Amino acid sequence: MSIPIKFGTDGWRGIIAEDFTFANVRAVAQSVALYLKQEGLAERGLVVGYDTRFASEDFAAAVAEVIAANGIHVYLCDRPAPTPVVGYAILHRKAAGSVVITASHNPGQWSGFKFRPQYAGSAPPEVLAQIEAHIPEIVASGNTPRLPLGEAKAQGLVEFFDPRPAYREQIARLADLESLRAAGLRVVVDSMHGAGAGYIREQLSGGKTQVWEIRAERNPVFPGMHNPEPIARNLAPLVQAVRRHKADVGLATDGDADRLGVIDERGRFLNQHQVFALLAYYLLEVRGQRGALVKSLTTTRMIQSLGKLYGVLVFETAVGFKFLGPKMTAEDAIIAGEESGGYAFRGHLPERDGVLSALYFLDLMARRGRRPSELLAELYEKVGPHFYDRIDIHLAPEQAPLLGERLARARPDHIAGLAVTGADTTDGFRFDLEGDGWLLFRFSGTEPLLRIYTEVQDEALVAKVLQAGRELAGI
Repeated sequence: MSIPIKFGTDGWRGIIAEDFTFANVRAVAQSVALYLKQEGLAERGLVVGYDTRFASEDFAAAVAEVIAANGIHVYLCDRPAPTPVVGYAILHRKAAGSVVITASHNPGQWSGFKFRPQYAGSAPPEVLAQIEAHIPEIVASGNTPRLPLGEAKAQGLVEFFDPRPAYREQIARLADLESLRAAGLRVVVDSMHGAGAGYIREQLSGGKTQVWEIRAERNPVFPGMHNPEPIARNLAPLVQAVRRHKADVGLATDGDADRLGVIDERGRFLNQHQVFALLAYYLLEVRGQRGALVKSLTTTRMIQSLGKLYGVLVFETAVGFKFLGPKMTAEDAIIAGEESGGYAFRGHLPERDGVLSALYFLDLMARRGRRPSELLAELYEKVGPHFYDRIDIHLAPEQAPLLGERLARARPDHIAGLAVTGADTTDGFRFDLEGDGWLLFRFSGTEPLLRIYTEVQDEALVAKVLQAGRELAGI
């Protein structure tokens, strides 16, 4: 192993056949088995799922063989499934946790290994550290126990199952599907060749609401897009389909369907901050729920404005649901969200769910009788306009430490003419700007990237602040 196996913001990810190999996947699986035994959880079994990437089912089978060889029962999905669907299977089966073979939104040459503990949220850093601790020794040994899948099944250690029915029952408890089917909405769904194909369409079929689905077939190359991430640059086919069908909205889920992207009725992309704020507004205003709001530091300050408006607390964490999920649980929050387009809801999972997010967004449209652009205008009447953008800069391995040192020393008084009013280094380097704006530098936890983010209340300043950020970083 030339590259250490480390869990980033959300799991371990690597290039298929380079560092994401069967040998390494088996080593990580063995470490998970040791963790379950040490924690006294092995008797509860482990759910194993996978997405639509190249050989995902084969990597999942390799995980199952290792777990079974340790005498731990495996519930193995019989088809690709979204990460939140596999997560709900943990709760439904009272299992010790899950492994999902997925690289989520990464480009097609990547795959990944996500571990979820018994409460079906992202594993916290201390759990991941325990799993990581065993890996070097296992890799060095060059050998992991394996029980061939056929034998494991014959011995009752591997059980194939369909994860969809239990998840559908859960969704039906949370969303008013009958009303949504009767609402007469015109909806285009873009599954981006990922594991979410069919889920939204099937939930809404049988009524006046019409649903068209694009890019629903499995294609590990993810043609026509840089990566299966539901952001503007990847959603041209969805924009075209919304216009072609004269749809009310376009909805996109990423590779493992834990994220949501939205295209409005005019074919314009609603960014993740706008969607997060609209979903929080929906729970507070339309459904009348009360409870804390939890956000990562890379997300919109419209959430703080909504907190003040409705008299609820707002908590901010470092990036990743391994931080957001535990805070959401501790505060019994009604929603938690992050800049990547992942949102979690009280009464479901302390984890992102793109399918439920989509259904809640549709329910907001149906109950208010408004299209996305009109809902955004309604939100801005409450909290004022906010404008956001992000740029990603690819880095050579030696660049990151130097950039980190440079940014740690930076003490700007003004950025793009805006006074700097504060700084935060919780996760990256954030500079607070006058007028409730901010500029953030953060190294990606899953890819060799420096991300530069900004949100301001004057659209004309967005590009200027980002350019000033590049100059501050010296790139």
